[in-house]
Amino acid sequence: MTEDLALLALHRAAFGGMAAGPKNLFKALAYQAEDHGGPLPDLGESALRRRLHHAHPDDALLILWRDRLSRWDFADGATPPNTEQRRAATYEALGLAVATRDLLDRRAPFARGSGAVVISEDGWDPWYTEEVARHHSHYWNAYREALLDKRWAPESVTALDRNTTRVVERLADPTCEQPYQSKGLVVGYVQSGKTANFTGVIAKAIDAGYRLVIVLTGTIEALRAQTQRRLDMELVGVENIYYGQDPDSGTLTFRDYDYLDDRDRLDGGFLRHGALPSRLGGFDIVRLTRHQDDYQALRQGLSALEFEKADRFTPLYAPENLHRSSARLMVVKKNASVLKKLVKDLGRIKTERGEIPTLIIDDESDQASVNTSDPRKWTQDQVQRTAINGIISELLGMLPRAQYIGYTATPFANVFIDPADAEDIFPKDFVISLDRPDGYMGVADFHDIDSTIPADERTVANSAGLAHVRSVRPLHDDDDTDLGTAIDMFVLTGAIKLFREDHGLGADHFRHHTMLVHESVKTHVHRDQAAAINAIWRRAGYLGSGAQARLRQLYEQDVRPVSEAHAAGAAIPGSYADIAPYIGIAAMRIEDSIGSPVVVINGDKEIEQRTADFDRQKVWRILVGGAKLSRGFTIEGLTVSYYRRKTLAADTLMQMGRWFGFRKNYRDLVRLYIGRDEGGSNGDLYEAFEAICRDEEEFRDQLRLYAELVDGAPQVTPAQIPPLVTQRLPWLKPTARNKMFNAELVETRSPGLWVERSAYPTKQVDLRHNVERFEPVIAALALERTELAYPVEDRLLRFPTYIGRLGHGRLLSVLRELRWSEPGQFRPDLAYLENPEIAAKIEDWVVIAPQLQTPNLDPVTLHGFGPLDVVSRRRREGKRFTQVSFPPHRYAARRIVGTDPSIGDPVADGLAAPRRGCLLMYPTMEPDQNELVMAFALVPPSTAISADRRLVAFRARDSSRAAAAIVTTPA
Repeated sequence: MTEDLALLALHRAAFGGMAAGPKNLFKALAYQAEDHGGPLPDLGESALRRRLHHAHPDDALLILWRDRLSRWDFADGATPPNTEQRRAATYEALGLAVATRDLLDRRAPFARGSGAVVISEDGWDPWYTEEVARHHSHYWNAYREALLDKRWAPESVTALDRNTTRVVERLADPTCEQPYQSKGLVVGYVQSGKTANFTGVIAKAIDAGYRLVIVLTGTIEALRAQTQRRLDMELVGVENIYYGQDPDSGTLTFRDYDYLDDRDRLDGGFLRHGALPSRLGGFDIVRLTRHQDDYQALRQGLSALEFEKADRFTPLYAPENLHRSSARLMVVKKNASVLKKLVKDLGRIKTERGEIPTLIIDDESDQASVNTSDPRKWTQDQVQRTAINGIISELLGMLPRAQYIGYTATPFANVFIDPADAEDIFPKDFVISLDRPDGYMGVADFHDIDSTIPADERTVANSAGLAHVRSVRPLHDDDDTDLGTAIDMFVLTGAIKLFREDHGLGADHFRHHTMLVHESVKTHVHRDQAAAINAIWRRAGYLGSGAQARLRQLYEQDVRPVSEAHAAGAAIPGSYADIAPYIGIAAMRIEDSIGSPVVVINGDKEIEQRTADFDRQKVWRILVGGAKLSRGFTIEGLTVSYYRRKTLAADTLMQMGRWFGFRKNYRDLVRLYIGRDEGGSNGDLYEAFEAICRDEEEFRDQLRLYAELVDGAPQVTPAQIPPLVTQRLPWLKPTARNKMFNAELVETRSPGLWVERSAYPTKQVDLRHNVERFEPVIAALALERTELAYPVEDRLLRFPTYIGRLGHGRLLSVLRELRWSEPGQFRPDLAYLENPEIAAKIEDWVVIAPQLQTPNLDPVTLHGFGPLDVVSRRRREGKRFTQVSFPPHRYAARRIVGTDPSIGDPVADGLAAPRRGCLLMYPTMEPDQNELVMAFALVPPSTAISADRRLVAFRARDSSRAAAAIVTTPA
């Protein structure tokens, strides 16, 4: 055994003796060394520091330290979890010197994420304790080790451990005599690891006693098969798949067994338990579906659904039975005929269904599962359900101990379900919002959300949009220039991946390299796209010299500047000459045997379709498709996206964002070619994604605010979430109309928060009315200009502004008189400011009228004050503005109201006061319009908090009380 392996083995043994918490490391190492058979490595602290200092990021000893420290960071203890105090206490217990602590802080920093946000009903039973988790943890521990073997960061595994516990503890105790059916929703990000989360939840749930697990995937077989394989590989394990037989014995047949020729299984990539878990004192998992087979009625006989009992005189849910009974797992498409077979079989089993602790995981739960039938067409007192929704309700009715968890990245359809419908899937018990994981590329990585960097100073180094997004012009005749450029980028980035494999990453690191072309859901359009791509490919000249000049220019002008700023340690070619030899190799990988680079993935039976089987083969292809590629299905290695498709529902649009996900070692190469219609009547796709991002982040931020308990009780329950959903673009609804019900916000309390509404009137008489009503605000401004500061990278910039002060009562008299195109939008904010308890905590407001450094409209004089610069903004479809304000102006406002600390601006520091709010005024005019819009934003004082600390009051329609409303307001 080498010294490195010996040191690793001794550390593992030492840490293994610290199950109750950290102890002196060097005493533990010395104790383990007494039984060590070979030569001892240097166990001194200075030697350990040298070893960890020079360790590669994937070094086993460094990963062991990161894993152990991250677990201690979140364990129960006297100090707050995941804080500097907790880490310091751990170091103290381990007996580490200051130099070692500093080194570990750099090489194994604690995760600073806020963790999952939980909104739940009051009074849930905390049955899933640390003791339960520790004593029943076989499958979770196996899954955890599988993730570490796949080089997951230990900190990410610890975060997954923490977040999956937040889900499992909200389920009902599977051993409880009284059945309870919990329903919840887990909200992640598009392609952000939701499958990993529900795999961990399944592992912990079956360890705890759940014995029937039904995973409902999307509506397409490709997604179902992908999910089945992932669960089999990382959770079920080889022994369960082959019933304890040796898959390499040559006696098993492909007809009866999965994965016999699967490359990952042959290479040891599938989890192994060492033997059937039942032979190791645990229990087995019996699969009722296979990789290539959805649920088949009676496929394995009804006995496959019968649950064995060690004590037949006690119910299945009794601990002595549960922990000796095998678990059943099935991964099922949301297809009515398939699900009916399952319902039929469950109706015929001999095991008492009321005794079976069941877990139903509904992946993509906003698709197909939600009841979209029109309540206005129901007969009296009778709910009519759509097919899948009806079958899920039937399953829940058959299995009283079933727990339902919906998973989605687009939650709006789920939270709009009628909470009064007890048989439906409304998440009555909990809604959990997951943290954005490290290394994830989402909407914010393609948009400069609230960037303070002036537009003329943005570069590929400081602008996400400039780095990763390329505009696609509207199509004219047969001009395919933009598509050709996107394909050039696909070949070029493929060559750079090959270069990186040869310069440090190792052969076959980039097993998949894909491009997505998505313009329509119509299959005849896909045929035309495939033909167009093939024509471009034939004349591109990638296998000769024809493309070299074009690709060189693309590399020098686009790829190289972005990579130099964002490669994050990945190899960067010194010049185009370094990657030129890889161009032809990349092109040959991309095209098939007949010279086509395209794979069409849709339901068109009239064309012969090749597959994109990411599990069994390398995929270097251009994928063309619609619905089958737009939800749930992971496109591995996606690097270039060419996207044009328009939709009117925000959740549908977000699910089409297949370019979101993890892009390790090629993040800098990712490009989005997206259709633009700036100023057009059809809505701009790029802008739409930014609007969705803002709406969803606002939703998550509000969940985070309301998750804090007040006097031990939740501020909001899941049934009260719909009013938190916002909509920025009038043409882009949060979800389809048939998935929404009416909810009205009564009061929004926003101490210290930016408030900017956008439903300004459009009629001339109303616009002029608002200008007149703003006279007291304008009169409060001082005549002399001053400057306020904002940070940009490592320096402060300043903008000119007029500043004044106005009493709270005087401002309220202005706000009450304003007119809106949608009065309900600002009414909840006004109710907050008028609340007597709040009004008593606000003395006055600082009025800021920012002046533009580069105005493009003539200034105006209002009520004798001027000149005032005018902001130019365009309404979307003639209704709302997306945003009028400028992000740099927020720093001073937040400092004045007490939300943020000083950034070194003496003007803002001098204006700050405890009972002071801030109003920013933006006279605005639309292009080609002559009427002024008195736009503004508010930041109430951070101290304007009510005694009950609640942040929201609302009423939401509940069909069980059709003539009334549920109202929670201050007494």
